[in-house]
Amino acid sequence: MSWKLKKSRFICSVQRATTKETADVFIESVRQANPKANHNCFAYMLGEHDEIQRESDDGEPSGTAGVPILEVLKRMALHDVVAVVTRYFGGTKLGAGGLIRAYSNSTSRAIEQVGLVKKSAAARSHPHRLLCQLRKIKLPP
Repeated sequence: MSWKLKKSRFICSVQRATTKETADVFIESVRQANPKANHNCFAYMLGEHDEIQRESDDGEPSGTAGVPILEVLKRMALHDVVAVVTRYFGGTKLGAGGLIRAYSNSTSRAIEQVGLVKKSAAARSHPHRLLCQLRKIKLPP
């Protein structure tokens, strides 16, 4: 999802990640795909109870990029998700409030565009049974 604000271009990339290594690989792939970008700020929450939470402002003023991205993930109650917002600086400074709004809006717009899938307790505890129900196949007792 890409959009512009005062000549700066913001691109949000979102992916499911269940391990820190998976999240780090995704973040690095976004960096490599955007070598001329000024910033690749990110946040992720991993684990069923969000045991691992990490964010980075990647050179933006402290607390203006990574934290707003992480707050969107928390507000939307997303687990095992990594979001990277890439910024191409357009020459106009946005100020702290403008940056916070830009990074949080980029993240929420991308997630809304992609859509959410609710993970049910049945899928976590009995994934094979759920799959069989979906295929309308009966399991032996």
